[in-house]
Amino acid sequence: MTMNKKMAAIGLAGILAAVSLTGCGSKNNNEAASTTTENTTANTSENTTATNTTNTSTDTTAKLTGDFEIQYFVGGYGDKWWKQVISDFQAANPDLKIKQSGGPQINEQMKPRWIGGNPPDFVYIDGAGLNDRQMVEDGQLEDLTDWLKDAKNIDGDLITDILAQPAQQFDGKVYNIPLVLNSWGVFWNKALFKEKGWTEPTDFQSFLDTSDKIKAAGINPFIHTGKYPYYINGSILYPAIVSANNNDFTILQDMAANKVEAFESPAVLTALNKIVELRDKGFIDPASIQINHTDSQMLFLQNKDAFIPNGLWLPNEMSKDIPDGFDFGFIPSVTQDAGGKVVANTSTSTVAIAKDAKNKDAAKAFLQFIFSKAQASQWAELSGAPSNIKGDISASNAPNFVKDAAKYLTDPNTVVIPTITYNADVDKAMMDATDALTISKITPEEWVKRVTDAVKKVSK
Repeated sequence: MTMNKKMAAIGLAGILAAVSLTGCGSKNNNEAASTTTENTTANTSENTTATNTTNTSTDTTAKLTGDFEIQYFVGGYGDKWWKQVISDFQAANPDLKIKQSGGPQINEQMKPRWIGGNPPDFVYIDGAGLNDRQMVEDGQLEDLTDWLKDAKNIDGDLITDILAQPAQQFDGKVYNIPLVLNSWGVFWNKALFKEKGWTEPTDFQSFLDTSDKIKAAGINPFIHTGKYPYYINGSILYPAIVSANNNDFTILQDMAANKVEAFESPAVLTALNKIVELRDKGFIDPASIQINHTDSQMLFLQNKDAFIPNGLWLPNEMSKDIPDGFDFGFIPSVTQDAGGKVVANTSTSTVAIAKDAKNKDAAKAFLQFIFSKAQASQWAELSGAPSNIKGDISASNAPNFVKDAAKYLTDPNTVVIPTITYNADVDKAMMDATDALTISKITPEEWVKRVTDAVKKVSK
């Protein structure tokens, strides 16, 4: 997945935009498939155009021409929306030659071109192999700061006004814009809990108490994706750190800024010790060691594991494997003390323009096109995921777990962590250290030592 911004609590009222939604996957699918590369052609008699200077798609004062390449990762969100929106954009710009490069392995396949200075014009930053902070540090992304201040979508709305969560700033500058908005959290099967008479968790103690009953019933209380430890970090560790830091998420921002003292804070050790407690009580399924996301999710869907840390995309990603009667329960965090605030660690998938793009006009016009209300609705319908465009969920047919998420994310008492991206090397160090902690290879203090060593190394 891979992570930046201000409080999105207000914008999160529209987290599920025009949602008829069932979660969706993202930063974790690095399994097979080929690159989809195709040229789309217009099949329309209309000659409408969206440009980086116009506010509607019907202005023909400046036509977009030339080649325009779009790179998009295909994970749990699928590619239906990308194919449709590109077709729509092509129809609006018939003189533009659009090439789409997408697939589950696209990030790795395109890496040589990014390194070689011949990237696509437009990129969707999601999936394994792409890290927005690293791309910024490597000078690969266009500075959108000044452009975004006045940029309007094709409806005539300022893009900055309609974003549920604002764009992350890197040293005061904007390089990418959130397209998708999700929350990490913990899932369970409400139907199973009702059948067994188990209490749904509201805090860490109730989570432990219920886990005791689950274990006594012969079911593993908790499974996580050991092969990709950012699941447990995003859903368990980071919210726990914020809770232990008096609900102040700036500690995570300091960690992202590579401040050693942030990692050495007592709040970090408190959070790590909660993972140790889960481990030492035998609540973590031993199968978690190096298991991938789909396998862990299958065990969860088979009720062999009662809790799983994941993102809101989970139900959509596993839609073909969900048993009849399975009813997703969801809470953004379980590590807060009794009576403490729920902590929602949001995650976004963003879009950006390559600094070395050959057709920046088309790329900016495409940004204006996709951040429209119509495309937000279409994204929800075709991807089954929340858009980052503000909207009203009240009239939607969203499933129960989405309404649960909305309840938390729109509650003024919820602490909403803006999406934060860590240095790629530090992020890996944290993931590896957490993985080692869950299997008793290291102590919390050794976790801190490992990670701060990585921080000092990248800060030289």
